[in-house]
Amino acid sequence: MADDTSDVEVREHDGALWIRLNRPDRRNAYDIGMAHTIIETLERATKLHAVVITGSGGSFCAGGALDQLDDPDPDLLRTLFHTSARMLQAVRDCPRPVFAAVDGAAAGGGNELVVACDLAIATPRATFGQTGPRVGSAPVLGATNHMAVQIGEKKAKELTLLCRRYSAQQALRMGLINEVVEEPADGGDVVAGLERRVGEWIDELKALSPLYLEISKVSSNLWWNTGQDSMSSGLAMLTQAVGSDDMREGARAFIEKRRPEFPPPGTGTRRS
Repeated sequence: MADDTSDVEVREHDGALWIRLNRPDRRNAYDIGMAHTIIETLERATKLHAVVITGSGGSFCAGGALDQLDDPDPDLLRTLFHTSARMLQAVRDCPRPVFAAVDGAAAGGGNELVVACDLAIATPRATFGQTGPRVGSAPVLGATNHMAVQIGEKKAKELTLLCRRYSAQQALRMGLINEVVEEPADGGDVVAGLERRVGEWIDELKALSPLYLEISKVSSNLWWNTGQDSMSSGLAMLTQAVGSDDMREGARAFIEKRRPEFPPPGTGTRRS
């Protein structure tokens, strides 16, 4: 099966469903349409052994598209926020193990997508990190809540509050990912090596019971499900902050590739 579009490429390969984000011009940041495609694809993956989410053009995913935040449409952003939440929930609800195959940057919502996936394998040139407060947003769909379960509260707060970027080896040590593939000794294609290694992990899954893998995955959602109240309240606060000075300045600075100048603490932010 192959279902290729300009923004999301879907193909079935050797018993797995591969979802490739294909907007390298914006580091594979997803819009509402792309998120819907991912949701629909995850929902029809019941007869396969695994699902793999990856990116194209040397990036994994930069999260939700920020191009409208400097002049925001509240209804459009509300839809993007809630569709993003549905997409991450679809990863968790998918009865099959979902891999993040990471090459390049997993930033902002892209890093939260890694958090949502069951397993994650990366190339040595992959990077990870949150961007929310740097761009006039907050990572409420995984980083401020669920990520602490995976890597510990103090480390999760470091990622969410300081917006630093971390190497693949650092991400491995903190427990954000499962493995970093080795650089090809012959100077070959590192992406091909990533896909080959993910395929080897999937081959291991093929020897296991799909029924009991599903039971194990659903049972492992305990902490994710517990965090739904945090995600819902965070989404509500993000929606209320649409149009704030901080959102506009963060987005403009990101687009203009400069350091943002946010209002100082204690002054409050107004909505234009």
